[in-house]
Amino acid sequence: MTSDPEPIALDILNRVDDTSFTVAMNGVFEHAPWVVEAAAGHRPFASLADLYTTLTGIVRDAPLEQRLTLVRGHPDLAGKAARAGDLTSDSTAEQASAGLDRLSDAEYAEFHRLNDAYHAKFGFPFIVCVRRHGKESILANFARRLENTPQAELDTALAEVLRIGALRLDQRVTAADRLSVHGRLSTHILDTHRGRPAEGVAIELFELTGGDSIRLVVRAVTNADGRTDAPLIAGRPLPTARYELRFHLGAYFAGLHVPLADPPFLDVVPVRFAIAEPEGHYHVPLLATPWSYSTYRGS
Repeated sequence: MTSDPEPIALDILNRVDDTSFTVAMNGVFEHAPWVVEAAAGHRPFASLADLYTTLTGIVRDAPLEQRLTLVRGHPDLAGKAARAGDLTSDSTAEQASAGLDRLSDAEYAEFHRLNDAYHAKFGFPFIVCVRRHGKESILANFARRLENTPQAELDTALAEVLRIGALRLDQRVTAADRLSVHGRLSTHILDTHRGRPAEGVAIELFELTGGDSIRLVVRAVTNADGRTDAPLIAGRPLPTARYELRFHLGAYFAGLHVPLADPPFLDVVPVRFAIAEPEGHYHVPLLATPWSYSTYRGS
């Protein structure tokens, strides 16, 4: 597993020599230094978006065999290299973000079966920007894309390579602008019993990962505005998946000495929802009393 260079400011990247430019951009495209080497001659870049546009143009204008080599440079998802710890640090972190480092034996066997079927049909590995997906979404994409024609699938694979490159570039280079590669999930609670924001409510966010399995994403507590101090997810894509927010209302209202039944009518309120727009803004508020609640997708 290789280590990544430290983030570099765009104005510095514009001034360094070609070798330093290539080193700083190492890994933005998996095992394909030729992409960033070609970009060095297009400097200076006015913005991060300008740099990314140049990189995508280099990939799209490359000869077919070079594009195929770029695609083939990516590892299988949950494959032998991943299990042996032989991935780049970027690929390792990306696969871990979707829980692909924590699969059961049956799940590993399913990925192995799909990888073999995909290689047999297309001759290159299945590529998806895993940071935009949960495990169930990855498997659904795997099965659906196996029905593609070879040309359609190569186009799809290259589009995913560019998505991966955009996320890596946004982490690697600091600039006045940022690429549109991040989403945001937030919440707030309004105590409609008292007509004010609900402060001090414990919240848990879980990703539903298949069957009865869940994965804790974050725990938080609401502040004086009834919101969490930071979004529940931000600074990265929102993985396409099903989620459950748990609002601990029973303890909140008990702490306010509101007369409650024993046990209280509402204790932990679960809200299940799905995310389908990784770069979108999802706001899931709760309007609550000790006896009722409602929610909606806000903004």
